[in-house]
Amino acid sequence: MPQVDNAVSAFDCEIIRNAFTKSVIEDKIPEDQWRTFAALLISDFTGSDDIDSDLLEWIVRK
Repeated sequence: MPQVDNAVSAFDCEIIRNAFTKSVIEDKIPEDQWRTFAALLISDFTGSDDIDSDLLEWIVRK
């Protein structure tokens, strides 16, 4: 079975979501920019432009 290099663990997901939430509050990021910002965080963390849509939705949900 091929190994996925950009797999994100549940712990990693929590870290990304907490960083997202903190940045949204501290930087007052408007809600219409949340998805773009979250996608950038995921991409930076994984080193890939291939963003899991379920992870993205989970991060930006209220």
